[in-house]
Amino acid sequence: MPPQLTGFDHIHLYVTDKHIAANWYAENLGFHIVDSLLPWDTANGPLTIEDESKQIHLALFEKERFSPLTAIAFKTNGKDFLAWKKHLESLNILDRCADHQLAWSLYFHDPYGHSHEITTYQVETVNEVLK
Repeated sequence: MPPQLTGFDHIHLYVTDKHIAANWYAENLGFHIVDSLLPWDTANGPLTIEDESKQIHLALFEKERFSPLTAIAFKTNGKDFLAWKKHLESLNILDRCADHQLAWSLYFHDPYGHSHEITTYQVETVNEVLK
């Protein structure tokens, strides 16, 4: 049996300019730069950003040509899901809102083509508003 893992540390995202990307993630999703990891922000190293809870870390790497990630799915509660829906709509970046019966998901892309999803399993809360 392998040793236990405790979660994800970070996800690599390739972008054409990591500082511009960090600003986009700050303005649109509330991420901020991890000051303690700034020494890694070199020509070949990542600029690491995190969400307000400090649980989600994205390592931004610069690369001229790359294939965007298939998707990163973020998790939230039902109340915040509804707030995220309004927020993404106000930014005009919401691609679609989907009722998966067991969950609800919001789909959008960053400027680099990476697909993102925000999911909640608190379907009753969302159903009260959206159905």
